[in-house]
Amino acid sequence: MPVFRVEKVKDYTIMPNTHLRNRQLSLRAKGLLCQMLSLPPEWNFTLQELAYINKEGLDAITTIIHKLEQAGYITRNRIRDEKGLLREMD
Repeated sequence: MPVFRVEKVKDYTIMPNTHLRNRQLSLRAKGLLCQMLSLPPEWNFTLQELAYINKEGLDAITTIIHKLEQAGYITRNRIRDEKGLLREMD
């Protein structure tokens, strides 16, 4: 069996294997979660931005995000202003 070696000093992401071994998640969900974990914390995590950097469209990204939410890997908090209007998502 071939051995793959990777230089781990630059452009390298460390993440837990938990989601990768979860048989309830699709390969698409695992891949998107891996990509999200590799992005910097200050990155703009919106559905539109995730769709922009991927081949999948907005509907597909939305579906995958909902699956990751249901599985407990993603939580979204809706932030409302003083009038109760939705202003942003955290």
